[in-house]
Amino acid sequence: MVLEELLELTLVGMGYELVEIEQLSRGKLIRVFVDKEGGITIDDCVTISNHLSRLLTAENIDYGRLEVSSPGLDRPIKKESDFLRFAGEMIKLKLRVPVQGQRNFVGVLREVNDGILKLEVEGELFDLDMRNIGKARLVPKL
Repeated sequence: MVLEELLELTLVGMGYELVEIEQLSRGKLIRVFVDKEGGITIDDCVTISNHLSRLLTAENIDYGRLEVSSPGLDRPIKKESDFLRFAGEMIKLKLRVPVQGQRNFVGVLREVNDGILKLEVEGELFDLDMRNIGKARLVPKL
């Protein structure tokens, strides 16, 4: 089983959402970014870290260090379910291929239907193909 699939199944079973995994230093450092409704606490990170440490050992996954963290205020948005969840929020995204000569957009995520994201930028509505989105993040509310 691929590490991402293993962590996804485990975290969902614990009531959390896997946001992102980073493997650095040839897999010796594993960073796991998790979220849940209402946000992540330090106690959540400790609970998840202890559970995943035992899981990785049981699955014979070689690693040196495990870090568990919240995704932060500028949370990455990757899955279609993420885009649906954050409808109405301000997001920043970078396209793989420019639309109307532009690759970077900041606007309000209006909706997602059939793989098309509607983004409102300064009163103008853009229909963007989700397959063209390279990176997307929430814009922090300060």
